[in-house]
Amino acid sequence: MGAGKMGSFFSDVLSFEHEVAIYDINRDRLRFTFNTLRFTTLDEVRDFEPQLLINAVTVKNTIDAFNAVLPYLPASCIISDIASVKNGLPEFYATCGHPFVSTHPMLGPTFASLSNLSNENAIIISESDHLGKVFFRDLYTQLRLNIREYTFEEHDETIAFSLSIPFASTLVFGSVMKHQDAPGTTFKRHMAIAHGLMSEDDYLLQEILFNPRTSNQLDKIKERLTVLQDIINRRDSEAMKEFLNEVRSNLK
Repeated sequence: MGAGKMGSFFSDVLSFEHEVAIYDINRDRLRFTFNTLRFTTLDEVRDFEPQLLINAVTVKNTIDAFNAVLPYLPASCIISDIASVKNGLPEFYATCGHPFVSTHPMLGPTFASLSNLSNENAIIISESDHLGKVFFRDLYTQLRLNIREYTFEEHDETIAFSLSIPFASTLVFGSVMKHQDAPGTTFKRHMAIAHGLMSEDDYLLQEILFNPRTSNQLDKIKERLTVLQDIINRRDSEAMKEFLNEVRSNLK
């Protein structure tokens, strides 16, 4: 479900070894799908009788899309999401009546290079159905992704750290931005990251930043920024050296 970037990606990858169909309420998105059946009505889903459903719609519509398609699925169908925000999904899965598998392919706001995913990661939620976990572990291994298995709770904690901090830092960078006639390399790299982030769905950014654990991460940023500002104001070379060494140590 969903023929956006991720839906089309999964459709293409899976179509070489599986019988795949893709559905999207926007028919225009189906025009360039490859080696797959293209559905424009949910009745076609019923006739297809899928063994696995991958929900790749936008985050804010994930649960609504599940509710729309559930009446058309065989009882044995494993339902899955690839959402980066899992809010409400544990509760939904507990009552949906289907086996489920929840994963998070962390391919980044600028979308990773699909020709080399060996430096990218994927999370598989440990509460998921065994067969579903086996399927996605095999798939992500074939894609050369680095795989971690976390609980829903551990996933949200990880995302608060790995996404909320860079997202917030990039948003602050962009909020004080002004045009540069001769930007340096570092500036241009930061700008590329900022443009990539701002191309993402607003609701996705909002939900990641509204993670209950984000506030604590922002407190840490403010605390370290205060320390750095104090060092700069005092022009304290020794304190700056200690600060830089601490940063280098953290980045190892």
